[in-house]
Amino acid sequence: MTRALFRSPTGLIGLTSLTLLVLTAVVSWVWTPHDPLAVDPAAGWLPFSPDHPLGTDSLGRDQLSSVLVGARVTLVATLLATGIAAFLGIIIAIVLSIVPPTLSAFLQRLVDVSIAFPTLIVAIILVTGFGASTLIASISIGLSASVIIARTVLPELRRAQKSDFVLLARAAGAGRARILRVHVLPAIAPTFIVRTSQVMASAALAEAGLSYLGFGTPPPTPSWGRSLADLQSQILTRPEYLIAPALAIVIVVVGLNLLGDALRDGLLPRAHRTRTTTPSSTDPSRKATVAS
Repeated sequence: MTRALFRSPTGLIGLTSLTLLVLTAVVSWVWTPHDPLAVDPAAGWLPFSPDHPLGTDSLGRDQLSSVLVGARVTLVATLLATGIAAFLGIIIAIVLSIVPPTLSAFLQRLVDVSIAFPTLIVAIILVTGFGASTLIASISIGLSASVIIARTVLPELRRAQKSDFVLLARAAGAGRARILRVHVLPAIAPTFIVRTSQVMASAALAEAGLSYLGFGTPPPTPSWGRSLADLQSQILTRPEYLIAPALAIVIVVVGLNLLGDALRDGLLPRAHRTRTTTPSSTDPSRKATVAS
């Protein structure tokens, strides 16, 4: 898998984007040019300069420091949301695959319905009850993405459970837990990894969008989405101030999407890739991806 990523241009771009995000976040934990929370209204809207390479906002906060700390917020929120989505998604898929068919069909309809709820609606519900925070935004993104992962993995899980090697393991007296751990989960790992990597890109974009709308990371903590919201009033008079946070979002989201594409090309066979990446117009997982 690693060799395929390094041989693929999209894989290299994706890995570079992810590496830049991680390095920027790590650097922001130990060093920033200025205190990103330091307010000096007298220094508001300073132009680009050696001391402030990206200028300052209306409160005199250094924009470069805000962008660096925003990478930390994006990384934490993306990893947390992806972890929640991956864990809940595989659990939901396993439950749907082992319960009786009638109950499984009913639960699968519930999953299909929940896919229709966009991340923003889930975030609004959670924020109303618990308040806006990076954690709440990550949980809402993870919950929304978990059903998409479950819906994608479930057909592969059922296909693996009907395979010859699983039937032989059952005939040999292997327990359900051992069959799941030794035979089924490794068989669905490529699909699961690819879908989870694609969720990372969606999570990064969703976190920025929620913060922009006020349902994500609250002030004064810097985040890329919050920076865009704070700077939007200057889009006509000082558009250059919006370039850094907007470009950071584009680099990370596009890079993670390309990484997911490279993993798909490297891990999934061509026939399987065609089947799983070109769903019909009635496939609920496709609708959910567009909605979210």
